Amino acid sequence: MSTGDIAGAIAHLKALLGPAITENVTVRENHSHGESYHAPASPDAVCFPRTTEDVVEIMKASKAFGVPVVPFGAGSSLEGHVHALRGGLSIDLTQMNRIIRVSQEDMDVTVEAGVTRLQLGKALRSTGLMFPVDPGADATIGGMAATRASGTTAVRYGTMRENVLALRVVLPDGTVTSTGTRARKSSAGYDLTRLFVGSEGTLGVITEVTLRLHPVPEAVSAAVCAFDSLQGAVDTVIAVIQLGLRVARIELLDAQQLDAINKYSKTHYPLAPTLFFEFHGDHERHVAEQAETVQGLATEHGGHGFAWATKLEDRDRLWQARHNALYASLALRPGSRAWTTDVCVPISRLAECIIASNEDNKDAPFPVCLVGHAGDGNFHLLYVLDPNSASELEAARRLNDRLVERALAMDGTCTGEHGIGYGKKASLEKEHGHGVDVMRAIKRALDPDNRMNPGKVVDL
Repeated sequence: MSTGDIAGAIAHLKALLGPAITENVTVRENHSHGESYHAPASPDAVCFPRTTEDVVEIMKASKAFGVPVVPFGAGSSLEGHVHALRGGLSIDLTQMNRIIRVSQEDMDVTVEAGVTRLQLGKALRSTGLMFPVDPGADATIGGMAATRASGTTAVRYGTMRENVLALRVVLPDGTVTSTGTRARKSSAGYDLTRLFVGSEGTLGVITEVTLRLHPVPEAVSAAVCAFDSLQGAVDTVIAVIQLGLRVARIELLDAQQLDAINKYSKTHYPLAPTLFFEFHGDHERHVAEQAETVQGLATEHGGHGFAWATKLEDRDRLWQARHNALYASLALRPGSRAWTTDVCVPISRLAECIIASNEDNKDAPFPVCLVGHAGDGNFHLLYVLDPNSASELEAARRLNDRLVERALAMDGTCTGEHGIGYGKKASLEKEHGHGVDVMRAIKRALDPDNRMNPGKVVDL
């Protein structure tokens, strides 16, 4: 149960919102977890606002009755972001799903927070523009902004940090503030947009997002290439980046992950360290030249079987197999959950970090799969474990801790894109030290009662 007068808050909001707030047990259970191994934690009630004004009323009630709130999008997060650790109100923003404005001339769009990535893609189909940030899951745009998401295309198009122009945010006291403008640059004061991008619902509730759009490429091709060694695959990535080739995606998968994908997606990739590429360009010749250059680099570093996919259906099949990596891993062990962790290191240290981690993982009591955004130096390990086994959870915790310590020792970060939630709070302390005190000061200034997603990112 929540701290504060949760019964009073629910009664007050029922009078204002009617059926848009519910105490239904099944609905609460659906809002008690994301896609991670963390134990569920249910809210006392779930609100379904349809407007920013509804969110304002919810936040005012939270303040008046002293109850916590947890913003909720698609529930696809991986570090316990949406777990209601102290009960309270879950604010499900999926009913706020309007495309407010599209500007083809300025190449930007404003959407409500509950719009999903795929919904936005459909709305842009006739414009010649696209929103390229692709975390894999059909996450909400508000959730992607809140967790500073990225994904497979970040090597060319950047993360949410680079692609969010402005936000509309409801603060913990119910005040509505706007951050940023549609201008492509500004020197006007503190960068509040970047403050809320990545704040994980601990500073306010994002209700609208203005995004930078990009032209749909005239020509696209994909390729897959297996390597004799992990070092050879990573050396190829480094060479591609150093030559400035405009590769849109460079994904790295290990043999265990390829085995899982082959079984799940009925594919036939060689069980070896493998790179998936995608090339974007202004015309077919340009894309072909890029691919040929990359093929040459791959061959120099022990790559073989370089296969192109130029047809849309072939490319979609390749990337769908990549996006199914999590579900493919889980299928290796029915009834399991994935402890999915990620780190990011300078690309020059990527192979060293992965090889050392693989040595650690050899004695793991569960399957471990690796997939990474190699062009960014960001990779994920999926510990496919029995969530009811204390010994397996402890083994995963030890492996994860060593992985993070290794990444930090290489001037890397404890998370490239998953965020902190409550799963990596200790890692954040190790990475930033006294910098976490600055984060706490910001949190206290905006949320002195610690009602916004309490227990996540930093503790007060």
